[in-house]
Amino acid sequence: MINCSLRLKRNMNPIHHYLNNCRKVLLASHSNPDGDAIGSLLALGLYLADMEKAVTLYNESPIPAVYRFLPAVDRVIGRLGGEIDYDTVIILDCGGIERIGEAADRLDRMPLVINIDHHITNTGFGHIQHIDTEACATAEIVYRIIKEMGGTITADIASSIYTGILTDTGSFRFSNTNQAAFAICEEMVEHGVNPYSIAQHVYGTYSLGRIKLLNLALDSIELSDNGKISLMTVTRDMLNETDTQPQDADGLINYARGIEDVKMAVLIQENLNGNDDTIHPDHYHVSLRSDDTIDVGAIAASFGGGGHMSAAGFNTVNSLTDLKQHIFSLAEKL
Repeated sequence: MINCSLRLKRNMNPIHHYLNNCRKVLLASHSNPDGDAIGSLLALGLYLADMEKAVTLYNESPIPAVYRFLPAVDRVIGRLGGEIDYDTVIILDCGGIERIGEAADRLDRMPLVINIDHHITNTGFGHIQHIDTEACATAEIVYRIIKEMGGTITADIASSIYTGILTDTGSFRFSNTNQAAFAICEEMVEHGVNPYSIAQHVYGTYSLGRIKLLNLALDSIELSDNGKISLMTVTRDMLNETDTQPQDADGLINYARGIEDVKMAVLIQENLNGNDDTIHPDHYHVSLRSDDTIDVGAIAASFGGGGHMSAAGFNTVNSLTDLKQHIFSLAEKL
């Protein structure tokens, strides 16, 4: 089921028409990328490059270490030059265009902006929206686009699609896991994916610094009075102490989520300004995870963010004390 019936603002040509006719295209996914943001970016980018398009892959944040094994990840750039000139911009896995970061306003002015996403909170930005809220991941949508266009799924593309689905479903543990997740991943194995190898990269190997960061993050966990909210904090001081980067906090929230009787887990992380290593006081990125009985997408939307019922996030400018108080005040309603 495609949400919004592909709300084309120009005409009713299918998305294949625009992908076939683009020449110089930029693909971007949300800052602080997860496996789906990176996997869908690489998969569609590699496919378009195979179609001999001039392709630029962009994400303003450093790629988390656990995803640096992916083919062609070194093609992802973190900065755009002063002059940008693309006939098409494709935004992947973003509920709102602002999720790509500082370049959002510039890219939004390009001649054609295509919005490919699976978040129910998607704002409907861009000239063309290709949004399927029943897809388990944006990587599933990318897979379907490639198949519908009659494209060839190479081993590199398959690895990216598999990683996107594997991580966004929490290794098939989250409620967004659907029949397609298993069927597509099985097909990706037929195209050369080694599940053990990808699992080892994503879940099986950690630097000593990341283990130390995990220890500090676990020590930071606070519970609401009724035990329904767990809150974890990752500060810049913690990153400095452990010689780690913001992307090393990827996945830590799942430890807070797994606490008995917790309905909503929260990770508050001091925010960086894109590629600038300067901390902005009172700027935070907040990740939310639920036990599937709480719609954290709606909570994130109330803060200007978005996501799914079980996983969402937002950025905020606030003092850490006030932010924690606001979040814990929600516990009484859970």
